[in-house]
Amino acid sequence: MPEKMSEKEKMLAGQLCMSSDPELSAERRKAKGLCARYNQNLADLDTSILQTLFGSPTDAHIEPPFFCDYGYNIRIGQKLFANHNLVILDCALVTLGDNVLIGPNVVISAATHPTDPALRASGLDYAQPITIGNNVWIGASVTILPGVTIGDNVTVGAGSVVTRSLPANCVAAGNPCRIIREV
Repeated sequence: MPEKMSEKEKMLAGQLCMSSDPELSAERRKAKGLCARYNQNLADLDTSILQTLFGSPTDAHIEPPFFCDYGYNIRIGQKLFANHNLVILDCALVTLGDNVLIGPNVVISAATHPTDPALRASGLDYAQPITIGNNVWIGASVTILPGVTIGDNVTVGAGSVVTRSLPANCVAAGNPCRIIREV
């Protein structure tokens, strides 16, 4: 008989899970504590805290405040710049490529909930990975939803809500976000 999966294993596999599980709750509290420490040091960004949070070295420049759920599900390429108030709900893998620029007040949310009201009321939720390619510029106040892939060399206009994947080499904007032109 196969072993029962933990709620964390279910979360990482993109299956319905109980995010109120004690192990997941403790990991979110740990990440929130690290974010709070990072956000307190406004004069000199403490990248060692980001390295602890992400579990790997990084040269990312993330202006405080910065918030995430777990940290260990975030993969960042070289030369990331993120302006104030970046929120990454990393219940699934969130990958950011090289030379990514992120404006202020951006939300990258891999977390989602069932649309069935009874299932949603049960407390179950799930997540889908998000991938952002190289040389991407994400404007101010953009929201990127679960399961989205943004290709290389894309510009996402300010205020956009990215509900579907965007191919490489385009400018896109709006709610929902749509391709405006190729570059």
